[in-house]
Amino acid sequence: MIFFEKDDVLALDKPPGVSMATSSKEGKSAEDAVRRLFTACGIRPPDPLPLLVHRLDAGTSGVVLFARTGEAHRVLSLAFQERRAKKTYRALVWGHPVPAKGTIDLALARDPKDGRKMRVAADGKPSVTRYATLRRFSSLADLELHPETGRTHQIRVHLSAMGHPIVGDDFYGGASRWHGVRGRALREALAGLTRPLLHAARVEIPELGIDVAAPLPGDYEKILASLAEAPASRAM
Repeated sequence: MIFFEKDDVLALDKPPGVSMATSSKEGKSAEDAVRRLFTACGIRPPDPLPLLVHRLDAGTSGVVLFARTGEAHRVLSLAFQERRAKKTYRALVWGHPVPAKGTIDLALARDPKDGRKMRVAADGKPSVTRYATLRRFSSLADLELHPETGRTHQIRVHLSAMGHPIVGDDFYGGASRWHGVRGRALREALAGLTRPLLHAARVEIPELGIDVAAPLPGDYEKILASLAEAPASRAM
């Protein structure tokens, strides 16, 4: 459903697994991405189609903003470019980050060995992510993250570089770690996971009166429920 509408702005809660990629070589346009997302949300794509303001990785769930007019698109896009759009993410990661709250400041660049990937590189583009541990479990931690820049795969690469890849992120180091988990319910939940547990929980642009939040998706909630069956400790 459309869960936020204000003037010429609307937002969808993107389900995981929907690609928003565009490619002129493959004939995948921004309009195609918009149609795919509306259809995946069970909504007939409107006519005319709204304009996509920003994108999420295929595996990432959560808030996606659209503009109904060219002027609204210009204003919103500028807010993202000038970092006036405040983004909040949630992620389940392997291990416990130390310190429990901090800032990751590591420049990122395209991996020359694999053009699909990003990597930490001294000569890359400045990239900053703030994080805070919401709760620690036996082998995982639930994090809140605030990317101050918007590089491709930024959160995923930053967390992997810390040694705490996102659960389900086989692309950046999270592959098969669930095999070491003892709890049966958690093992079953992790075994069925097909994407990185990264969720775009909130987008705020205060000056435009925009504050949109999306609830955690079912797979994230299922794993949190499985974790709750085992002893856990809150971050200090």
